[in-house]
Amino acid sequence: MSGVKLSSAASDAELFSEIAKGDTAAFNKIVSRYQARLLNFVYRFTGDRETARDIVQETFLRIYRKRKEYRSTANFSTWIFTIAGNLAKSELRHRKRWHLIPINKETDQDILAEIANQSLGPNHIAEKKAIERHIQQAIEALPPKYREAVILRDIEGLPYEEIAQIVGCPVGTVKSRVNRGRLQLQNKLEQIIDRIG
Repeated sequence: MSGVKLSSAASDAELFSEIAKGDTAAFNKIVSRYQARLLNFVYRFTGDRETARDIVQETFLRIYRKRKEYRSTANFSTWIFTIAGNLAKSELRHRKRWHLIPINKETDQDILAEIANQSLGPNHIAEKKAIERHIQQAIEALPPKYREAVILRDIEGLPYEEIAQIVGCPVGTVKSRVNRGRLQLQNKLEQIIDRIG
């Protein structure tokens, strides 16, 4: 522990400076700050909650192991999303090689949490789950380069410049990928609506 007390409003750079010195409290604040966003990003990318949890855990492990290698010249969120994105892409390549398909995308806890919400009726919950499932299927059907760009821009709300750093290509290419991904997503959702409607 470094002994420096950091507020919850401490910047990523301040926290990471303390993490580099071995401050576990600062590391826990980084985990709290990014865990939900990374889980959402990786889940949308892989379509599997358990895989997403594993990848996010591995992301944080790598960050901690490489804490002395981080250079504050790069935006911390760019660095962490790059690591998570690379691990997710690696997992997708592994799946293609072994043809693995996730068996259960939703845990019993997720289902029980929805049912426990008394403000929603069972039909509303079922409809909501069906819509979410169709959207996730459409996202999963996008080519990985478009999927990543759409998730980072439209779900995570990152600026084009940061996405360009994460994926390692020019801003114009990112804008093109987001646009093409949105168009493909729209077409896929229209096909799903036509099929079920």
